[in-house]
Amino acid sequence: QVQLVESGGGLVQAGGSLRLSCAASRSIFAIYPMNWYRQAPGKQREMIAGITAGGSTNYADSVKGRFTISRDNAKNTVYLQMNSLKPEDTAVYYCNAPRGIEVWWDWGQGTQVTVSS
Repeated sequence: QVQLVESGGGLVQAGGSLRLSCAASRSIFAIYPMNWYRQAPGKQREMIAGITAGGSTNYADSVKGRFTISRDNAKNTVYLQMNSLKPEDTAVYYCNAPRGIEVWWDWGQGTQVTVSS
């Protein structure tokens, strides 16, 4: 089992930027692909960005061109740089390693991102 701790959220005005971090408790993290997910109030959790162990990335259309996922395996950490934030980006953000439609590890507490208009 790997524990995940997300951080870096906050309140920001529309058009602003935030950088989220997700720290994993074990170095085995490095061999897993990692995704960022978000869950807005009253909505299902959705995947928004992914990065393979080798560094290839993919994004949901809703964030493509605005968000950038990266990882530092030496620090057991995955990042999400979020630019040009919109009010509809308001959500709790989580990271995890995908396993088909499921995930490998227990969810962390997430980090709240609130974008004001």
